[in-house]
Amino acid sequence: MIYAEILAGGKGTRMGNTEMPKQFLMLGNKPIFIHTVEQFLMNKRIEKILICCPEQWVSYTKDTLKKYISDTTKVIVVKGGETRNDTILNGCHFIEKNYGIQDDDIILTHDAVRPFLTQRIIDDNIDGTLKYGAVDTVVEAFDTIVHSKDGKIITDIPVRNEMYQGQTPQSFNIKLLMSFFNSLTDDEKNILTDACKALVIKGIDVHLVKGEVSNIKITTQYDLKVANGLVEENK
Repeated sequence: MIYAEILAGGKGTRMGNTEMPKQFLMLGNKPIFIHTVEQFLMNKRIEKILICCPEQWVSYTKDTLKKYISDTTKVIVVKGGETRNDTILNGCHFIEKNYGIQDDDIILTHDAVRPFLTQRIIDDNIDGTLKYGAVDTVVEAFDTIVHSKDGKIITDIPVRNEMYQGQTPQSFNIKLLMSFFNSLTDDEKNILTDACKALVIKGIDVHLVKGEVSNIKITTQYDLKVANGLVEENK
């Protein structure tokens, strides 16, 4: 089966003083995460969509889904974890318990606050994961990347045409992902907060999928203003 896992566990502290986590804020005439869910619902290859959110927001998420989406039979709300990787694993364990996991089952993990992903990105993630086992969505880095270990002095300036900016989805064969995470020590789990980075460090190939500049992550109030402008433009 092909699953999508929408990661809605963040608190959104960089958004400033808001009454709820950023994924629940309004974008146009509906919450940000609803836009994201709709993109996955449009793709007929996706068979189940998991929304992983903080435990205290589970009921709110379910009620909001019913308000904005007429058919929620493919959508399941699952409690998230303390970290991003814990949240991803919670989704995988839910799948394992309720559906079982087959050798070719894959999961597309995606930020709830990236509502502008395209069907092409979704399809490329599916195709790439079925072929390679693990893929990451990226765009070329247009600006020079400066590396500094202490935040004060430049340590290195990498070659720009070898640099990419990570987006989501990050997509995996579920058995590969769970087997890998089960092999990590607790210290490694705390340090390796990004699933793709964790796989790379352990020597597992992660292939690239081309993203889109418009596939922005809504993190700050400025991002939300830009996103609202894109919604108006798309109308």
